[in-house]
Amino acid sequence: MSLLHYLEHHFLTEAQLLAAAGIGAGQLHALQAAGVMPQASYRLRLNIDCDSFIFGPHHEEHEQRYYAKGSSSWLGSLLLLKPEDAYGFFCRRYLARLQELGGGTEPDLAAEWGHFLSGTYGLCTRSGLPEDIAAKELAIVRIQRLSDAPDPLTLEQRARLAEAVALLDEASSPFAPHERQRSSRHRYVNQMRMRYGL
Repeated sequence: MSLLHYLEHHFLTEAQLLAAAGIGAGQLHALQAAGVMPQASYRLRLNIDCDSFIFGPHHEEHEQRYYAKGSSSWLGSLLLLKPEDAYGFFCRRYLARLQELGGGTEPDLAAEWGHFLSGTYGLCTRSGLPEDIAAKELAIVRIQRLSDAPDPLTLEQRARLAEAVALLDEASSPFAPHERQRSSRHRYVNQMRMRYGL
């Protein structure tokens, strides 16, 4: 199953996340309820039907939650912070990465925080951490601006576009097999490389 293979190689199960952080499920769920820890990016509901020769049919249902690999790092930081300081910590990391990349956008940090907490950025960035989120969003803005410019692009514009595409490629997740054709990676990395021969 390609989805399971993808999740097992690019994400942490909730059990793996808890083991890495050295905490219990109750503490994780309390941090999520407090609005400082992201939700799982993927939730699988598994219905297992088994039929054995001796004991006959058997049915089980399970739910498995998958978190971005960077979730263990974020969780470790949370354990050292007061809950009310988590949003500011997120913003400082996000803005520091933007500044490192030369800025050029005015992010809606409250909206970014909301997407972070919902698990969205765990799904579409490699780490799910503020630094990858900032890089992804900045790269997309730059790609959109440059690809909207009249063709043909100047050499300087092509170089800036190639740089933005490479930044997005680095920050963006590969996406699950069923998501790839509709993903930001396909639209802003694969298609830009094909269109401009980058």
